[in-house]
Amino acid sequence: MYIGAHLSSSGGIETAVDRAEAIGAESLQIFTQSPRQWRPTNHARASLEKFRERREEVGLHGVLCHALYLCNFAATDDAIYEKSVTALRTTVQVACAIGADAVVFHVGSHLGAGFEKGLEKVLPAVEQVLELCDDTTWLLMENSAGAGGTNGRSVEELATIYERLDRHPRLGICLDSCHLYVSGIDVTDRATLDALLDEVDTSIGLDRLRALHVNDSAGALGSNRDRHANIGEGLLGEQLGVFLGHPKLQGLPAVLEVEGKDKKGPDADELRKTREIRERAIAG
Repeated sequence: MYIGAHLSSSGGIETAVDRAEAIGAESLQIFTQSPRQWRPTNHARASLEKFRERREEVGLHGVLCHALYLCNFAATDDAIYEKSVTALRTTVQVACAIGADAVVFHVGSHLGAGFEKGLEKVLPAVEQVLELCDDTTWLLMENSAGAGGTNGRSVEELATIYERLDRHPRLGICLDSCHLYVSGIDVTDRATLDALLDEVDTSIGLDRLRALHVNDSAGALGSNRDRHANIGEGLLGEQLGVFLGHPKLQGLPAVLEVEGKDKKGPDADELRKTREIRERAIAG
């Protein structure tokens, strides 16, 4: 398991690799533009090339780009829908340019219209973006926390989307420990986690599970509250080790998306705590 962090790329996209190196991250996730606005960042070609060079120098085992949180691929508002598709296309293009392993995205919310109705918008959106991916850079659906009318709140829903897209060769999934927990999957219980991963294997395939988000949870089991907590400080606590130490989850980039003690994002201390919990879990 390659434990890393979602880090800022402020000052040039290549600077995220420097930040990863500084805190000892083995994997990295970034936004390719400001997550708070639709306007894309115009990256200089030199910056994109430098990112690739620095990744090789540092030896990162996984690089993920995260789509904007503003995106909603099940949106009933046509303007939001078009902006969402354009933004995801742009993210994938930048991800391919830096040689990222994947773009992670939330499917979106049907806003009460129903899962099937939401799919009428989701499927054509994802289908066209998949055509921009390549054998290196995949598109990964992330499981949601299950609030409101979100699509992708369960493995079953992700599997349905996967099947409707004809098991596209560059489509996979990313599992988030906090989102699983608050959507009712107790990842602190080995039998429950075993059953979940068996379901993934049967309905999608474990080979399509390409990345993990490692977050403690401030929200209760089944609460549908997407509230990440610093490692060891939430309701998962030491039992996050059940997730971190599971044999079927090894060999994957595992990215932290927590605030850190100073609310500036994951730092070396958060990575240390994560590694120590994993080591204790594996040691038994």
